[in-house]
Amino acid sequence: VQLQASGGGLVQTGGSLRLSCVASGNFVRINSMAWYRQNPGKERELVASVTGGGTDRYAVSVKGRFFVSMDNTKNTVYLQMNSLEPDDTSVYYCNADIRRMWGRDSISYWGPGTQVTVSS
Repeated sequence: VQLQASGGGLVQTGGSLRLSCVASGNFVRINSMAWYRQNPGKERELVASVTGGGTDRYAVSVKGRFFVSMDNTKNTVYLQMNSLEPDDTSVYYCNADIRRMWGRDSISYWGPGTQVTVSS
């Protein structure tokens, strides 16, 4: 299983970006997908997550500005980021909880990360 994220880049304060992450490989089900972010010297923090059934949750710092969604037909999770602030600058990582075979435990997978930089 591999996760590949895209959509990062440089944007001015107040701008928007949309991140995408697609899961590929052999599996039977994606239970949930999420976005985390991490800055140097700091712990990785949850930004937003969504289950296959559409239940989402957000970090307090992004609620109302970021929106997460998952397209089950494309094995893809999106993160629409609006009203971006310099504090949103970080490396964003895609995460997926995936069941590779029925009867086996799910495994958490990580993508390589994509840089988001918000200039003031």
